[in-house]
This record gives sequence, C-alpha cells and structure tokens, in this order.
Amino acid sequence: MKMKIKLRKSVLFLLLVTVLAPIVLYTDTLGAYFTSSSSRNEFVEDVSTFTFAGEVRPLNVLPQESSTTLKEPLGIVYSEKLSDSSSDNSNASSGENARITRQLAEELAEDGISNSSTLSSKGGNNQSSDKNPIRQVTDQVHAAVVKTGEENSKETQSTGNIRGVGQNDVKKEISSQHSKDTSENASEKIELKNIQHSSRSSGKDISREQVKTRNQKQNEQTLLPDARIRHLKDQLIQGKVYLSLSATRNNPHFIRELRLRMKEVQRALGVATKDSELPRSAFERLKAMEQTLLKGKQIEDDCAAVVKKLRAMLHSADEQLRVHKKQTLFLTHLTAKTMPKGLHCLPLRLTTEYFMLNSSQQLFLNKEKLDDPKLYHYALFSDNVLAAAVVVNSTIAHAKDPSKHVFHVVTDRLNYAAMKMWFLANPPGKATIQVQNVEEFTWLNSSYSPVLRQLGSPSMIDYYFKSRRAESDSNLKFRNPKYLSIMNHLRFYLPEIFPKLDKVLFLDDDIVVQKDLTGLWSLDLKGKVIGVVETCGESFHRFDRYLNFSNPLISQSFSPRACGWAFGMNVFDLDEWRKQNITEVYHKWQNLNHDRQLWKLGTLPPGLITFWNRTYALDKSWHVLGLGYNPNVPQKDIEQAAVIHYNGNLKPWLEIGLPNSKLLGEICRL
Repeated sequence: MKMKIKLRKSVLFLLLVTVLAPIVLYTDTLGAYFTSSSSRNEFVEDVSTFTFAGEVRPLNVLPQESSTTLKEPLGIVYSEKLSDSSSDNSNASSGENARITRQLAEELAEDGISNSSTLSSKGGNNQSSDKNPIRQVTDQVHAAVVKTGEENSKETQSTGNIRGVGQNDVKKEISSQHSKDTSENASEKIELKNIQHSSRSSGKDISREQVKTRNQKQNEQTLLPDARIRHLKDQLIQGKVYLSLSATRNNPHFIRELRLRMKEVQRALGVATKDSELPRSAFERLKAMEQTLLKGKQIEDDCAAVVKKLRAMLHSADEQLRVHKKQTLFLTHLTAKTMPKGLHCLPLRLTTEYFMLNSSQQLFLNKEKLDDPKLYHYALFSDNVLAAAVVVNSTIAHAKDPSKHVFHVVTDRLNYAAMKMWFLANPPGKATIQVQNVEEFTWLNSSYSPVLRQLGSPSMIDYYFKSRRAESDSNLKFRNPKYLSIMNHLRFYLPEIFPKLDKVLFLDDDIVVQKDLTGLWSLDLKGKVIGVVETCGESFHRFDRYLNFSNPLISQSFSPRACGWAFGMNVFDLDEWRKQNITEVYHKWQNLNHDRQLWKLGTLPPGLITFWNRTYALDKSWHVLGLGYNPNVPQKDIEQAAVIHYNGNLKPWLEIGLPNSKLLGEICRL
C-alpha cells in the first residue's frame, strides 16, 4: 500500500517537473508574448532585432539602422498626363519591396528562428537605434517617387491642369498591418490639401472668367461707342412691351413705376446722339430701369407673349417707316415742282416791264451772228429766268473771247416776255443772245412729233392728274408734270431748230460753267453724233436701270450692261445728225413706247436708245454731276470740273436745296 502511494507521488512529481519546468523556463517569453498580443496583427517594422530567451539579440546578417518615428504619408502632386506612368512606377516599386520581404523571412527561417518567436512591439522599434534595411529600401523608393512627383508638379504648373494624389502605396504593399488611425489621418490630410488646391484652381478659373467677361464688355463698348444710348433705347422698347402685356397691365403699382422710369430715361436721353452727351445721371436711370424691367419679367414670364408683342411692334414700325418714306418722297417731289415765291414774282414784274417798252426796245443786237457757223453756239431750253441767267453769265465770265459766243434760249409762251426783258435789262456783255418762243415753232405739232401726240392723250393726262393710287406708278419722279412739257423734248429736234448750224453745245438750266468751253468745238467726234460724259461708274447706272429688258424689243436690241451717260452738257454734230437721220430714229422708238412699256417717261431713256452706238466719250472733268442729290461729291472733282451739274431735286434755288452751292453764289452776283 505504502509502495503504491510513493509511486504515485513520484509520478506526480515527474509530471509536475515535466509540465511546470518549461513553464518556468519560458515565463519571460510568454510574458512578452502576452504583452504584445494586442499588436500581433500589426506589422513589426524593425526586424533587425529580436528577443531570444529574454535577451535582445541583433541580426548580424543585416546592416543596422537607427529606428525612427513613423511618418505620415506624403501627398504627391501628379499631372494628369503622367498619372499612368506614376502608377506603373508605384506598382513596380511595391513588387520589389514584397520580394525583399520574402527573402528576409527565408533567411530568418534558415537561422533557426521560430515563427512563434515574439517580436518587439512598435514602441520598442521606435526606441531602437539599430538600422532597418527594409526602411532603407522603402525610403529609397519613396525618395524616387517624391522626386518624380516634384518633376510632375512643375510640369503641371505650366499647363494649369493639376490634381492631388496621395502617395504611400509602397508601404501598403509591404504590409497591410499598419495603423488604421494613421492611414485615415493621412488620407484626411491629403483630401484636405486636394480640396484646398481644387478651391484655389476653381477660384483662378472664376477670376479668369470674370476677366474674360470684362474684356468682352470693353470690346463691345469699343466697337459700339454709343452703347449706353443704345441700351437706354432698348430699355424704352422693353418698357413699351410690358405696358401692353395683359399680366403687367393688371398690376397698377408696376405700371406707375414703369411709366415713371420711362419718363426718366427719355429725359436722360433728350437729344443726345453720343454717350459723351448724356448727363451724369444717365447711368443711375439705366440701373433703375433695369430693376423695374426685372420686376416686369417676374410678373410676366411668358416668353412667347413677349416675342409675339415684339414682332407686332416690329411690323408696325416697318409699316410706319414705309408710309413715312412714301410721304417724304411725295413731299420732296412736290417741293421740287413748286416755284418759290420770289421766283414766281420775278417773271411777273419782268413781264410787266417788257410790255411797257416800245417795239424798238424789245429787240436784241447782233442778229447777223445767230446763223454764223464759225461762232460758238449754245442751246438752252428753260422756263426759269434766274437759272437761265446763271448759265449765260457763268459761261461768258470764263470765256476767252465772249464776242464769239452766241446763246439761243428757247422758253414757253408764259415766260417769253420775262426772259427777253431780263436779258434786255442785263445784256451778256459782248456775247450775242436770242430768246425764242416754242409756240412759234409751227413745224412742231402732234402730226409730226409722236411725243406731242402722246403728251396730249387722255391716258397721259389721267396718269398725271387723276392720281389713282391703285394704278399709279411706284416711282413718283416719273409723275413730274415737267414731262408733259415739250420744252423737255426739244433736245431731240436741234437740226430743225438750228437748220444753218453745224455744231451746237447743249446746256441744261441747272448747271454752272467754271472754265472756258471753246475747246469742245475743236473736238473731233470721229463720226459720232453726240459727245457725252459717261456715268456708268460707282454710283451711276447702266442701261438696265432705265430700260425694261423684260420686253423683247429692248433685250434684243441693247445690252443691259451698256454704259449710260447724262444730258446737261453735250456737244452735238448736227451734220452727222442729219446724215444718220437721228430724228426719225427717235420718232420710231417713241411710237413703240406709246403704252410706256419700254421705258417710263423722261428724256434720258429715249436718249440712250436714240444715240445708241453714236456717242463720243468726253473726259469726266468736262461735266461733273450729282450736286442736286449727292452732298458727298469730292471737292477736288468740283474744283477741276468745267461744268458742274445740279441734277436732282435739291436745286439751289429751292428751300430744300443743298447749302453752299456755287449756283446760289452765281444767283447772288446777279
């Protein structure tokens, strides 16, 4: 029994020794193990030292480095263009670090180091002064990445396209056991930096947009020097729109405010035509009007209604403009046909004085010169005494030898006495003057002249005097009663009027002579009938502007682009006229145009047709036209011209005439 008890005790003792001895021997290791169990899942940063049997032993196989405090990952700035290459470099470096880690683990296993050995904690690593080769490798990779990031950031600053990217992929590849708090803090800082950087970039973009908008406004003001006046006028138009819309009309407070603002804008505008002429308060009025218009926009937000109203206003404005243009044209032609009071009274007084003379005093001198072909003969057909006097006096004033100049003036019966009395009372110096009455041309009758027959027809009288608007011509200038006068067509009967003359210079009564014209008689017209100044240049017209080329008679006989010319100062070779029978050509075309289908009334269209291919082009300095409608005729051309022509409605003796005219000065000298 006792033996059994001793045997049990010995067995228990052995069991205790065999069980407890290892526990006692490895108490320090277990303590270290249990104290570091909380960080088992963490990566042991410094593997160059380890504990064995309670002792800290260095690994002589690896070079040592001092332990340093773990730094937070750095945020590296990359260019978008280089992001792909940066990620490739990061992936490559991460693979290299993983390979180095596996090699270290294999070497530790070969030296008999158990995987269950307790490694030093993170705190111990921070206090260690030994060198860590893994840190060396990772630091080298990190330095390379930082250098690449700096280069990328410099290039990115030059392009302006930058974005923040966090960089710590190398250490993440080494171990996934790093502290979550540290990585989260680092990522928050990186995100904060990215937000700040993006905000700065967006701020720069906004400032750039503002500068761009400001530059655009400055450019608009440069291109539109009167932009503020235009803006104010546009505001008035918008105000009129809101005044007429139903939604805004139902708001009396807004309507009162809008009317007040519109009155203020109208007062600010006044008669200003430039921004510099606006008062200082104009800008304040503009801003106040903008606020009121914004209120109207809030009240009436239906764009379709506003567009519809604007279209109606535009159509109404176009219609009013058309009516005003037509009225202006009518009044202009009416004024051009109306004789001023002074010019109307002058022939009456002259006629009275003429009939107070005896028969001997009513005769002109030098009758023998009237048919002398060696002299310089002028043909002037006019019923305006003052205008005819200007033509005669200006020609004589510039003539080298006035005694060789003969003027043949033809007028109507009403002004015959007044015209004779003027030149009897104001003889043209040594020049010869003749005044004839068109009624004395017995050969000129309706049986001989088609134009006389047409002018006396009922249809022509109806056209001029009945004024049927539905059937009236759109061009009012063709409705001028001067076309009813045979005086306007006498130029086509020069050989009949002057049967003994070889060459005649025709002058209109709205011209002023500035140079000696005797050189025109020495010109060789080379078989042509008429010498003209062509007017197919810049602002003048060609045949297609005078003739109806839709009619086959015209289109088959003439070219629409043929160069036109003008009456006013023309030299005629009467011998060639008679040889080519020009008068019959004129009669032929007048008969064809009895219904006014070839051309409208006037003398230029039949002149272009009658003298087709029979004109001799004179130098333009002989005859400058357009002074009766164009105020922009170059002054140089006027000064160099031998004859200036006030063709058009703005005759100098009319109230609507252009100011500072040479003809008006000649009238004053009379």
